[in-house]
Amino acid sequence: MRKQNIIRVFLFVVFFSIGAGALSGSILCADLLRYYHDRELLEAEKELSNQLKSLNADYDALLEQLDKDPNLIKRIAPATLGVEHNDVDTIYPKATAEQLAAARKALTEDMGLNTTDSTLPTWLTRCKEPARRTMLFFAGAGLILVSFICFGPAKEKSREEAKS
Repeated sequence: MRKQNIIRVFLFVVFFSIGAGALSGSILCADLLRYYHDRELLEAEKELSNQLKSLNADYDALLEQLDKDPNLIKRIAPATLGVEHNDVDTIYPKATAEQLAAARKALTEDMGLNTTDSTLPTWLTRCKEPARRTMLFFAGAGLILVSFICFGPAKEKSREEAKS
């Protein structure tokens, strides 16, 4: 009789935990989607923050070079301000808007800024569909009911039934 109770308790725990997991997963699906979306945004913001730190370091180095070499301003001012160059003996290449757009696209692809793949787990992408979410809810509720009905505490036989 004791072995039967151990098996009943084990089956109750298994069925109840699977049912509770399915039920809570279907109920908390929207919160889980928001969690993973917020986590993606946080990672993107950290990457942007790292890029800004890198730019600040580059500008600090440039300012340090400007302090050391005052002629550097004359060399970088036309490129920075978009002023035409005055040197008659030098040819300066002009880039078209299409060339600049292609270069920008290539640079952003190299930096990994155009990533569209989501970090959502596959089970969550399946669970966010309304029909599957409803099925998951009812399956979890069914497993919980089965665990209570079939594997709940055994009824004790009354003394009258035991005598007969």
